[in-house]
Amino acid sequence: MNAPQKRPIRVLVAKVGLDGHDRGAKVIAAALRDAGMEVIYTGLRQTPEMVVQAALQEDVDAIGISILSGAHNTVFPKVIELMKKAGMQDVLLTGGGIIPDKDADELNQQGVARLFPPGTEMAAIVDYITLWVKENRPF
Repeated sequence: MNAPQKRPIRVLVAKVGLDGHDRGAKVIAAALRDAGMEVIYTGLRQTPEMVVQAALQEDVDAIGISILSGAHNTVFPKVIELMKKAGMQDVLLTGGGIIPDKDADELNQQGVARLFPPGTEMAAIVDYITLWVKENRPF
């Protein structure tokens, strides 16, 4: 059996690009906080560079990007590229929004973890992040 974590899981929740709809991101952030995680919400109109820099500064275990703008095939690969350059291979990159299954599959192959569509139960997201961090992050 795994030992208990020495600190809360730290998650950065971000909205990248010109997408101005942040209600979903705020709901996710609140659910993660309610589950005992530390959440850093970057707010609207972040660049991939800003997201990765904030994740580094905050020493997060996971990055969650909420995207409804259709820019997922640009945003996620750029974030993955920046994370690799920064040596962040042990940080989870997940997200959600309006992402067609075909695109989600391609992004998964590029290194993006599970992507959650609208309507996903909050418990499923919390459980996924918790399990991933427990299996992949040294505490």
